[in-house]
This record gives sequence, structure tokens and C-alpha cells, in this order.
Amino acid sequence: MAGLDADALAQRLSGSPEERASALQEAAEAGLADAQALYGQILLDGAGVARDAQAGFGWFNRAAAQGHLMALNMVGRCYDLGWGTPIDKARAAECYRVAAGRGLEWAMYNYATLLTLGEGVAQDRAAALDLFRKAAALGNAKSSNYIGSFHEDGWVVERDLALAEQHYRIAAEGGDFRGQFNLARLLAGRSEVGEALVWLGRVRETATPAFLAKAEKWLRGAPDQTLRGPGVTALLGAGEGA
Repeated sequence: MAGLDADALAQRLSGSPEERASALQEAAEAGLADAQALYGQILLDGAGVARDAQAGFGWFNRAAAQGHLMALNMVGRCYDLGWGTPIDKARAAECYRVAAGRGLEWAMYNYATLLTLGEGVAQDRAAALDLFRKAAALGNAKSSNYIGSFHEDGWVVERDLALAEQHYRIAAEGGDFRGQFNLARLLAGRSEVGEALVWLGRVRETATPAFLAKAEKWLRGAPDQTLRGPGVTALLGAGEGA
């Protein structure tokens, strides 16, 4: 696919998932870093091709070697979560650190998460909060949710539920399901159940099954009895008998 440019590639990406995968594979093999990163992602997801996390990891590495920051972040994700390669939190942290230092907000979020938890690096919540703030300023909603947690739990900063709610709301409005749930939780805590229910209804749109299970468990023991009924847990897609 010699001479392929981004515009020409874009024209070939409007077909079926299989056609899109084929076009990306050709472009990736021709050395286009953007295509290598995208092809790695569809191999990871199994979109239009058989799922092959190990091959996806290889393509992320090839794109990262060309300086593609999101691909470098995805190499980190693979090491972080064991996608196509054994888990190695230290390598994940290094990938995130480099990409974050070059301005990628998702890498800032991922590196800050490891710094918060002390996984792969020494725990440093002050540095983590700084990175979350930088990523949030770039529009990363998940980082806003984490900032809310810092203020709610009193990590590094003074405990301040008003600031926690402010950041959870930013995250919630940005589409982050954890921010939506955390905002609903604080609202319910002061009996603003109506708005809490609105945000709980949004959680299931993007939340993972594991998170939905945790959210349902919280609802079963929620401080407001209104939140414990089957009609509310159904908002999260709870199973029969919820």
C-alpha cells in the first residue's frame, strides 16, 4: 500500500468491520503508525478479525517505536492488565510515564492510577493528584472522578465533600460511569434521591459488569430505603431477585 496517506486510508474505513480490518492491516504492514495502533486495537477487541491480544500487543509496540503516544500507552495497558503479555506493572508504569511526559492525557491518568495504588512504582499520591489535575484540565473525565475521591477520602488534601461532589459532577457530565455513581452516592447521602436516581440510570450505559455488581451491592445497603428496592437496582440491570 505504497503512498497511502491518512485521507486515502479514511476512505477505506467506512465499510464493514472486516473491510475496515483488512484496510488497516495493509496500512499497518506498510508502516503507517496510526494504522498500526488502530489495527492493534481491533486485534485486541476482535472487531472484524479473530481476537488476538498477543498480535495486538506486537502492533502497539511497532507503532510505539515510531513515537505514537497512544500506542505507547496501549503497550502500558497490555503490561498493566496482561493483554497478550504477562502482567508487568513496572513496565506498564514506565510506558505510561513516558507518554504522560509527552502530553498524553490518558497516559497521565493511567500513570497517576499506578502512583495512587503503588503498583509498579513507589506510591506517591501527591504526584498522582498533580497528574490527575493535568489530565482533567485536558478533559479526561476519569481523572476528575479520581480527584473527587482524593477530596472525599482526604488523600494529600483536606477532606472536602463539596469539592468531591464538584469533581464527581464534572466526571459524571463527561460520561464517566464511576463519576456518575459517586455523584449519585453523595446526593443520596443528603436525601436528594431524585437526582441520584437520574445519575444511577446513566451508570449502566457504559459501566462494566464488575462495576455494576459492586454498585448493586452498595444499593442493597444504601442509607435511604428508597434506593434499596428492586425498581432502583433494575436501573443498573440487576438480575432477578435484586
